[in-house]
Amino acid sequence: MNIVEAPKAFSANTRHKKKPLSAQALYVKKHHRHHHLITLLRFLVLILFLTLWEVSGRLGLIDTFFFSSPSMVVSYFVSMVMDGSFFTHTGITLLETLLSFLLITAVSIVTATLLWYSKTLSEILEPYLVVLNSLPKSALAPLFIVWLGTGMNTIIVAGISVAVFGSVISLYTGFKQVDKEKLKLIYTLGGNSFDAFHRVVLPSCVPVILSNMKVNVGLALVGVIIGEFLAARRGLGYLIIYGSQVFQLNMVITSIIILCVIAMGLYQCIQWVEHLYKKRAGS
Repeated sequence: MNIVEAPKAFSANTRHKKKPLSAQALYVKKHHRHHHLITLLRFLVLILFLTLWEVSGRLGLIDTFFFSSPSMVVSYFVSMVMDGSFFTHTGITLLETLLSFLLITAVSIVTATLLWYSKTLSEILEPYLVVLNSLPKSALAPLFIVWLGTGMNTIIVAGISVAVFGSVISLYTGFKQVDKEKLKLIYTLGGNSFDAFHRVVLPSCVPVILSNMKVNVGLALVGVIIGEFLAARRGLGYLIIYGSQVFQLNMVITSIIILCVIAMGLYQCIQWVEHLYKKRAGS
């Protein structure tokens, strides 16, 4: 290589060198690495728990008649799938939960909106909402059975009763905490209460509504299970109470695990919607 070619070779080698990552790229890379590590550790904890559970049952450290084991739960789950009872009971519980959740969301938003529009109405109803929210909802279930009988209607109402009062209070509080200066601007420009609500209050409270929905979906499932304990002949709640009465603990534990999966799936769906909203709002 002569003297003329040397600068060219040096320039070509320089172009092939990787550029250092920016601070933002390093942060994103570190965040993704941390996220993957947490996910891996979660799976390891779950696998460790299942392994200890299975080994303890096989070695006789726990009585599988009372505590079951992962292999027995899987075997019972397969039998549920084969005879179709899994789809029947899970489908009923999921349908009741979704209906309860949708009604909770609709009733909560409408009621909180009415309370925001009318200060007098909010002052009248607020103490009643607090009292009803504090009341143990399982105490209302026998009344629902007397009033509505046994069946899906009673279970859906039980699911609604668990979350609706707290949801109304939470949403109404969120509506009241909207920036007052933005509301003044709407009124100064000649807008009315309707303009203030749908242009300022509602858009500002979308994160509050989504967070409220994440709580409500779990509470709706809890209410549905309470209703199924008392007034159902189908559903996962019915399997749990029936299995405990006849000492079929495989049925009980399998139903509980299915409920956990349903709760996690519903929560993840709402979290996905929230992620899409944040992504759209940030763009």
